Amino acid sequence: MIMSLPRTPSFRLDGRTALVVGASSGIGLGAAVALAEAGAQVTLAARSADKLADTVEAIRSEGFHAQALELNIQDVETVETVVAKAGPFDVLVNSAGLARHGPAVETTITDFDAAFGINVRGAYFLTRAVAKGLIAANRPGSLINIASQMAHVGGIDRAVYSATKHAVEGFTKSMAIEWGPRGIRVNTICPTFIRTPLTEQTFAQPERVQWITEKIKLGRVGAVEDIMAAVTYLASEAAAMVTGTALMVDGGWTAD
Repeated sequence: MIMSLPRTPSFRLDGRTALVVGASSGIGLGAAVALAEAGAQVTLAARSADKLADTVEAIRSEGFHAQALELNIQDVETVETVVAKAGPFDVLVNSAGLARHGPAVETTITDFDAAFGINVRGAYFLTRAVAKGLIAANRPGSLINIASQMAHVGGIDRAVYSATKHAVEGFTKSMAIEWGPRGIRVNTICPTFIRTPLTEQTFAQPERVQWITEKIKLGRVGAVEDIMAAVTYLASEAAAMVTGTALMVDGGWTAD
């Protein structure tokens, strides 16, 4: 008798619906492409749907499924209404975020509230809105928040940003515990510094570049492509036993 071998779970997402927020550029754009390549029907969301038109067209031109949705996660009430109408979504990737860097002694209340409003309040209620749709439909799902290596360490001029991402890790674990029995997995991806249009200001500062390259053990900064496979993995059945955790894509930054 031939031995029966185990089989690797599929990374495919055919027939799944996915919502990617903050999809107009950078990590969010990469996440949308990755999910579409894996077969998901992807809804790309941003504060302005017009900014997504070219991206949606490009994804469709490759034979994948994509559509645009206008969504501002700071407007919690509207988010719940829109997500309930457009969903349920089997997969969520929340890449919307705000960074207000500077010395802690110079932090303004305005910057503090702005960062927490998007990175914590917005992320919390967006995740909840997608989960509520899955619960109502009695469906499992995978909810992914893009956090940061700064959710696990501190950094120069990053007291507020680090605080927000630590908070995301906290509610991720609690939601994972609460919704685990329903088959809803909740995780974060924690990238190191990724070269995107939003990070060019940091990379324009030689002293910051030196600090970054010294901390990343692999000796280079990250690219959007470094995050894409992590998104597909957590969204798929390959990660069926992964919840309440942080997937570090940090080049070894937090290994110290």
